[in-house]
Amino acid sequence: MDGTSSIVGRILRASTTGFDCGTRSNRIDDNHNFGAFVKVPISDSQDACAIGLIYAIRIDDDPLARELVMAANVDNSTLLDQRDNRMVPVEVCVINVGYCYNGAMFHSLPPRPPLSLSEVMLCDAGEVYDFTQRCDYFRLVLSASEVPCDELIAAALRYASYAYPDAERYDFLVKCGRQLANLLANDLKRLSHVLTLIRPEM
Repeated sequence: MDGTSSIVGRILRASTTGFDCGTRSNRIDDNHNFGAFVKVPISDSQDACAIGLIYAIRIDDDPLARELVMAANVDNSTLLDQRDNRMVPVEVCVINVGYCYNGAMFHSLPPRPPLSLSEVMLCDAGEVYDFTQRCDYFRLVLSASEVPCDELIAAALRYASYAYPDAERYDFLVKCGRQLANLLANDLKRLSHVLTLIRPEM
C-alpha cells in the first residue's frame, strides 16, 4: 500500500485523548472502517506519533443536502455532484490508545495532541502487529465514555487479527479473550457479549 492510498484525512480538532479528522465524501473507503488503527505525527520531526482507533464517522448535512432530501425527484448527476464537490467534510472520530516514539510502542495516552491539518494515515499491518503484541490498551478503550467501547474493542481485535499470519490468528484472539475476561470479571453479561463478538472462527 503506498502512502497516498493509506491517507485517512487531516486533523480538524484534537486533544490528548483523541482527535477528529476530515476528508472528502468521495474518498471514504476501507481506510475508514470502524475499529481501524490509525496514526498521526505529534512532532515536526515525525519521530513521534499518536496511535488511535476509528470509533465513528459523521457525515453532516448542509442546506443543499436538506433541499435534495425533500425533493420528489433528484437527478443522478446532481447527487454525484453533491457527493463529490460538497464543502462539508466527512468527519472521522478517533480515540487515542497509544503512541510510538523512535520506533517504540507505548500503550498510554500520547504526551501531546497532533496539530491542525496534520495528515492522518492508516497503520500498516506491521505496525498493527507490533502494537497489538500487548493488551494494555484495552483499559483505555473499555473505560472510554464517549465511544461504543464494547463494539469498538471487538472491531479493533477483528481488524488486528488480519495483521497476523493465519497460523497465529486464533491464538491471538484467544489471548485477547483471556485478557478481556480478567478486565471484565465483575461484569459477566458484558464479558459474554464482547467474547461473542470476537469469537474466533474454527
